[in-house]
Amino acid sequence: MNLNRRTALGLAAAAMTPVSQTVAPADPAETIRLWPGAAPGGARVTVTPRVVERSTDPAFHDRFAQYTTEPILTVLRPARANGASLLLIPGGGYKWAVVDKEGLDCARVFAAAGVTCFVLRYRLPGDGWAAGADAPLQDAQRALRLVRARAAADGLDPARVAVLGASAGGHLAGMLTARTDATYAAADEADVVSFRPDLSILLYPVATMADPFVHAGSRRELLGEAPTAEATARYSLERMDWRGAPATFLLHAMDDAAVPVENSLQLLSALRAAGAPVEAHLFEEGGHGFGVRLIEGRPAAVWPQLALAWAERHGWTGAKRQGSRNA
Repeated sequence: MNLNRRTALGLAAAAMTPVSQTVAPADPAETIRLWPGAAPGGARVTVTPRVVERSTDPAFHDRFAQYTTEPILTVLRPARANGASLLLIPGGGYKWAVVDKEGLDCARVFAAAGVTCFVLRYRLPGDGWAAGADAPLQDAQRALRLVRARAAADGLDPARVAVLGASAGGHLAGMLTARTDATYAAADEADVVSFRPDLSILLYPVATMADPFVHAGSRRELLGEAPTAEATARYSLERMDWRGAPATFLLHAMDDAAVPVENSLQLLSALRAAGAPVEAHLFEEGGHGFGVRLIEGRPAAVWPQLALAWAERHGWTGAKRQGSRNA
């Protein structure tokens, strides 16, 4: 795929225009269960899963999934696949995971550009899983491995699997990108392949777990009311080892009142200090949690085109990579 002017204009329209003027689009029919049996460490889990609809407008959904016990991938396949895969990890403050705004809505925009999209519905750390704060990361690592392990059979490139995470999902995607330690025992042959993405896109990410810039709700759900200094450091993205990490794309609005822009700024500094390839876009306005639907007429509405152009330069959409990596 070449990101020409016509493609860019089409993506802008897809990002800023409701998918339907009258009724929300149907959900993709294809889903993939993450685990061959029960998710690991669930012996003490007693929650009952639920999906809540917040939208009162028939033109769009705005759902969140809470108390997930069977994590899944929802697959959205483009009309003409370009070989690239994208794992989308929505936010929700680790209290729930949104389904549409940072999941299916974003997936439809990327699918319009030829990308095969997999939206993750992940387990939450406060629901009693034995892995605690690592339970969502278990699902993210397993999801990335499944996408990569299935790629050849799906006609996709196992070396072009990216992740996109938003808000708390950006924190989870960041851990998936930075950490090299597997958080669960291998379940089947899919767990032989790498769980690290080839590219990482982080939208207004929750990055730090430390005051004064922490998103307190995410920290509380992930680490409890009074986390230790060790836990705070271990789960702060800016404190992780980013040496050798794949290229990362950061996006944040400077008027974000929920997750301060310093989350991205500190992470940007850490990535640069580690010599990791990074591109960052900061917008004067946009607030928090805008996805692709809540920024019509605002500068940040161009972010999908910016992300795709950046990804194309890194060879994700099939074009030749810049620099010595693939020259």
